[in-house]
Amino acid sequence: MKRSITWIGLVLLVPSLVWAGEANTKIGKLVEGMRVGPLKRLDIGVTRKGTSIPALVTDEDLVLGSTKTRVLLVNFGGASNPEVSVGSTLEWFYKSREAAGFRKRFLLSAVPVVNPDGWSAGRGDRNLSGGTPSKVFPPEGTAYGDPKNPEAHYLWRWIGISAPDLVIEIVDGRPSLSVPRTGLVAMKPLLQLGPDLKPGDGLAAALPRHSPCGTGPVPALRLRGDPGQVPARLAKILGSGFVGPSPARRELQKRLDRTPIQIAGQLAKRYGHQLGTVAYIPALALVGRIRLGKLIDDPSHLADVERIVRPYVEGKKPTVPPGRIFGSNHSGHLIFSELARVTGKPIYRKLAKNAADLAFDKRGQLREAMPGHVEMSDSVFMACPILVETGALTGNRQYTRMALRHMTFMLKTNLRSDGLHAHSPLDPAPWGRGNGFPALGLAWCLSHLKESAPERKPILAAHRAHLAALVKHQDLTGTWHQVVNHPGSYREFTSTCMITYSIIRGIRRGWLDRKRFGPVVDRAWPAIKSRIAADATLVDVCTGTGKQKDLRAYLDRPAILGLDDRGGAMALLVTTEMAAWQRDQKTR
Repeated sequence: MKRSITWIGLVLLVPSLVWAGEANTKIGKLVEGMRVGPLKRLDIGVTRKGTSIPALVTDEDLVLGSTKTRVLLVNFGGASNPEVSVGSTLEWFYKSREAAGFRKRFLLSAVPVVNPDGWSAGRGDRNLSGGTPSKVFPPEGTAYGDPKNPEAHYLWRWIGISAPDLVIEIVDGRPSLSVPRTGLVAMKPLLQLGPDLKPGDGLAAALPRHSPCGTGPVPALRLRGDPGQVPARLAKILGSGFVGPSPARRELQKRLDRTPIQIAGQLAKRYGHQLGTVAYIPALALVGRIRLGKLIDDPSHLADVERIVRPYVEGKKPTVPPGRIFGSNHSGHLIFSELARVTGKPIYRKLAKNAADLAFDKRGQLREAMPGHVEMSDSVFMACPILVETGALTGNRQYTRMALRHMTFMLKTNLRSDGLHAHSPLDPAPWGRGNGFPALGLAWCLSHLKESAPERKPILAAHRAHLAALVKHQDLTGTWHQVVNHPGSYREFTSTCMITYSIIRGIRRGWLDRKRFGPVVDRAWPAIKSRIAADATLVDVCTGTGKQKDLRAYLDRPAILGLDDRGGAMALLVTTEMAAWQRDQKTR
């Protein structure tokens, strides 16, 4: 029966894969033909059929501090001849003498076809999953697994986090310009260009009235008419006196202006205030608070953390729940090893051992691997650091031997031929956080392994090889993706934090070359900062994720926009590590 079900699944999947291949080829040729001047392709999403949604951007367009006004052209695919309406407009802007003056003051990027499946199939505004993405703004439901209109979610959040100063939606129809009347001061020069665009009337009507990604409104208008007339109409818009930055870009610029300490302080107000169960998420947030307190010479953070863990210290609550063995509990004990090192109190060393002692069977022999790994790559982090930490605290090398044994077991289970980690043997997809965990876990181990430890060399080799594979997949925005090797999957916050932390720690401690890896951090750090609001809300945190059966399941995992304890913990770790690195550089 199982084999029959598998074959049925493959039969159902094959037409979709074939379609995606054909559509990707078609959209790829279209976009490549539009790529003029400094424009580069950057995918911003993926359809239900697996077709990528490409954008065309310049390097300067990705710099939020640019002095130029950043304009984004958007065509859903219903507009006929995008190669004319979008492609000819891009060519005019970047190559013509007529546009030379505009190039000094503006940047132009584009999402040439938001609905590539509908466009490729000649369906106009309708996609092939029963939706009409151009009609559902602001999009409702969960990003990015919407069964009908995922394209709308991808575009909406891309606009929110990239924060253009003006969005021009291009559609077919009688020539006109429609400009929403929303009260945005920045849009005042545009009002003379055309009549109102009422609420509920698509993307251009929604952007100035809402706040994609919580960053702020974005001025927008709708340009309707002959595709060949778009360059002339664009010249009129650019000559209207409109200038940036948009409210969304101003908000992101404020975020970028913060220091790591300022960001960590904002995060610490919301995260790291409980340990209801010993698990990695609350524990890492508490570790982040301890490190923040040390950086700013504020003992109140450490005192509060010790208050929070007191029920475990006093034996009122067990650190390992009876009858439950799970990886998150192993790594949750890192709060006790951190406290043991910081305070020197023996009780914390004893509590850390509660998890590490699970390495031994009833006969006192080392197990094949730590229990609770459930074959997931997460386990490199869940188990190895607490073993190494306990070995360092106790001087017992059995723990560090077990750390190497467990790492080796997990690498044999999930390491792919390209150097990335599959999340589990159930599917080869290299899930983002499923790669963030091994990176973070081995960086943590190396931080507490002596140079003379025989386990250090193979752990370091595995770590360097993994990071070498990962840096190839950092995209133009500085982030890593929900599925590391799938550029159409969403840009995932926690994996970007974890990988960046691991690289910073390696540079600080000397096992990574700064010339090679420093630029990787330079690209990642602004992306991280821009996704953390002053109120500690976050952008695109993948929700908790166990083993998934296929690539689509990973693509569809909800991307949280708002407060999230998991994302907050990882953000605290990377911001305090960045602060420590900056402090190191100042004192040299």
